[in-house]
Amino acid sequence: MRIAEVKDAARDTRRAIVIAGPTGSGKSALALALAEAHGGIIINADALQVYAEWRILTARPSPVETARVEHALYGHVSRHESYSVGRWLEECAPLLAGARPIIVGGTGLYLTALTEGLAKIPAVPAEIRLEADALSLERLTAGLDAATRARIDIRNRARVQRAWEVVQATGRGLAAWQDDPTEALLPRGDALRLVLSAPPDVLTPRLAARFDRMLAEGALDEVAANLDDYDPGRPGDRAIGASELAAYLRGEIDLETARDRAIVATRRYAKRQRTWFRGRMRDWAWITPETVAPF
Repeated sequence: MRIAEVKDAARDTRRAIVIAGPTGSGKSALALALAEAHGGIIINADALQVYAEWRILTARPSPVETARVEHALYGHVSRHESYSVGRWLEECAPLLAGARPIIVGGTGLYLTALTEGLAKIPAVPAEIRLEADALSLERLTAGLDAATRARIDIRNRARVQRAWEVVQATGRGLAAWQDDPTEALLPRGDALRLVLSAPPDVLTPRLAARFDRMLAEGALDEVAANLDDYDPGRPGDRAIGASELAAYLRGEIDLETARDRAIVATRRYAKRQRTWFRGRMRDWAWITPETVAPF
């Protein structure tokens, strides 16, 4: 789809917009610009931005921005709660029936579940999860079927373990479950689907500058407020940069080292996001930050 066609489609207020992009690519700014120009409600599709305690480190829209346009599903969950793509879909569903939805985020699973449907995988028994916890990444990977192994990031222990648990609990590989999803809430033809592409040479300096802004805006205070029971193994405590700043606050490393490590972690996270988008969103309309302003 050419950029002129994308712009025409964006002006069609009867059509929802779904925007994906790696962290720091400018997708939230694009969503805000579209909502202000053409109307709509901005709906969060970022698994980290749902947590109330991590406003700065997850780069949630500022109070000034949320006052300009209605935003939903941002910072509404305690970091101590469990949260899932299934719950996100349940909360998102009623929002699709009101003002024009502009769904934006970097969590690819949320966006593909919204537009392609979600596999209804049965719950994994606790004993299988405990068994998985004791296995090495290599053992878990070896227990996957070929189709699933080819589809997931086998360096990501959480993803590999989840896939291993599914096949052990159901006798069916994760890929097979994913290929048999429920009906999509927002089928492909009902939405303009955009991926904001930002190559590393563009994104890398932006990520470093953004983390420095986070530090200036109080990221250290944010981590300090949550330090007493901070647990990097808990999904609600996985804000990028939190573990590095926590190490600084505990006196384990200096601030410069914490900053540098956090920026590296952010770059790696963005790389994983780009890999997902390339693998699962090839038929979406890909645009670059340079094309955002004219919207």
